[in-house]
Amino acid sequence: MLNRLVIFSALLVFLFGCKGKEEQNVSSALFEKDTLRINIGSEPPTLDWSLATDSTSYTIILNIMDGLTRFGKDMKPEPNLAERWEISEDGKAIIFHLRKGVFWTDGRPLKARDFEYSWKRLLNPKTGASYAYSLYDIEGAEEYNTGKENDPKKVGIRAIDDYTLSVKLKRPASYFLSLLTFMSTFPMRQDVVEKYGAKWTEPQNIVTLGAFKLSTWRHHEKILLSKNPNYWGEKPKINKVEMIMNENPASSLALYEDGELDFLDGRNIPTLEVPRLRLSPEFKTAPQFRCNYIGFNVKKPPFDNPLVRRAFSAAIDRSRLAELIQGAGIPTTSWIPQGMLGYNPEIGIKFNPEQARAWIAEAGYKDRDRFPRVVFLYPDVGNIRIIAEALQSMWKAYLGVEVELENQEWKIYLSTLDTDPPPVFHAGWGADFPDPHNFMSMFECKSGNNRTRWCNHRYDELVEKAAQEEDPQKRVAIYGEAQRILTETDVPIAPTLISIQQSMVKPYVVGLDPNPLDLILFNKVSFIKGLLR
Repeated sequence: MLNRLVIFSALLVFLFGCKGKEEQNVSSALFEKDTLRINIGSEPPTLDWSLATDSTSYTIILNIMDGLTRFGKDMKPEPNLAERWEISEDGKAIIFHLRKGVFWTDGRPLKARDFEYSWKRLLNPKTGASYAYSLYDIEGAEEYNTGKENDPKKVGIRAIDDYTLSVKLKRPASYFLSLLTFMSTFPMRQDVVEKYGAKWTEPQNIVTLGAFKLSTWRHHEKILLSKNPNYWGEKPKINKVEMIMNENPASSLALYEDGELDFLDGRNIPTLEVPRLRLSPEFKTAPQFRCNYIGFNVKKPPFDNPLVRRAFSAAIDRSRLAELIQGAGIPTTSWIPQGMLGYNPEIGIKFNPEQARAWIAEAGYKDRDRFPRVVFLYPDVGNIRIIAEALQSMWKAYLGVEVELENQEWKIYLSTLDTDPPPVFHAGWGADFPDPHNFMSMFECKSGNNRTRWCNHRYDELVEKAAQEEDPQKRVAIYGEAQRILTETDVPIAPTLISIQQSMVKPYVVGLDPNPLDLILFNKVSFIKGLLR
């Protein structure tokens, strides 16, 4: 790297010495920068925000679209596409007044019917949206989504006029305005979706209204976002965002250190390099509202027996997992993450090999040779391979059970969990909004994101009761009872680690500060020009 700089410097001296002032200005322009270069790792499964469920897709959609609300500095929802709203005294009716002067990238103005169409499309059972349950607080939404009611007009969403949207709720929901920051509630153009079908998200077809627009999507290679010149809000300070798709952390780090990338998130940092990188001022860390867990498909043996599930949870040394991934996670047995209402480190099954062996014997497997063949599925991203191999060793050492490992490319892995979840798998959940309901509702019977196939009606009752409770202390108590069912009694999941975001950011990049929701907003990014030289 040093030799390369010396040669380049000598070349500049030669150029400046042999050319006039005009040539010097041309050479100085070499240092001008208008493109942020990052690695998103894998191909986004979809940019259809009715269908997207993963963080890769969300990062892109969040920057090409907007919602009715957005998070302010204190993570409280504030006006965005809705400039104001009125909530009825009973908390069950909300009137949103849309901001005027907001235009889609094809020049058409945003209308209230774009929200009505998007939300009802999300709820339409033919769409098959995993996040449909997130709108079940709306009157008639669950009935329409589950096929009990076929008329979408019965759903409590209505465009009163071009700039007024009416929403009727079944019950007060304190988190509802926060939910509207999330991608599944973003508006959508019916004419575009129906004209292009499955290809409506391709760059030549898609219409958006965010700070950036989708310019190029070379599948499995690169995505290019460009500044939206007609964006209604704060204009981006950079012109482009180039996103490569490199699934190899070692080569991603090499690109960063060679100056080819400006930012790396934790998925692109090799675990063994963390001790060295931690010494750099470019290395950043931040706790996240993200919890990793081992999921059990309770419909598939041997994990249809809760004793087996408890045994596998008790055989996990979570502190050792945190050590192996160089501090990228905090050990946890609580499903609600640290820093969020309802977090309780005392909840959950602790590491206890003796108890683990007792449970698996009680389940009928005193003779471990009789234990069925088990395949553990995990996505081939970041440091999860290290975690998977450690779990394999722990379950062998503490339970006497052989577990085979299988990894899949990110998009295929997500499809597998959606269509036919394996008996045991690694997964994670990052907060869509900073409220415990976002974590707890995920494992309700009706949740499209519940890949465990578990259903406990008492658990559902508690989660719904907590959602309506305004007293924080009462909510904590209710969530405590629900979490014990989830992580101690029925155990469809075994929480393992709360994520710590580790990243590398070039010193000339401003505005990529980590936050608990891991929201990356490119319109906040700027470059310190003096440091580019």
